[in-house]
Amino acid sequence: EMTPEKRRELTDKGVTVITATHALSGAERGIVNKYGGVTPAILMADTLKMLGQGMKVCVEISMMAADAGLVELHEPIVAIGGTGYGSDTAVVIRPAPTAEFLDSKVDRIICMPRKN
Repeated sequence: EMTPEKRRELTDKGVTVITATHALSGAERGIVNKYGGVTPAILMADTLKMLGQGMKVCVEISMMAADAGLVELHEPIVAIGGTGYGSDTAVVIRPAPTAEFLDSKVDRIICMPRKN
């Protein structure tokens, strides 16, 4: 969780901070927790994690930003992701909103860790 002080520090510098449900889990985790099994979005998230946790985060946060109307749909942006320990992955991605998530395109992997 981001502290209110850190949020204020970022917004004072002109950074837009969004808080949203994770695009690749959210309601689907609730279904899995209640009924068991795997849902398509969770399978997709776990597949992206094969390239590293940061890759999954980059794709997910791009869709979250698209859903919030903070980026132009299908236009290249740089997304930076990682783990709770810090950022380790950066990609150029053309995001689609969550409802069209398969239309998101990773154009370039700028960097990612060698090991997960």
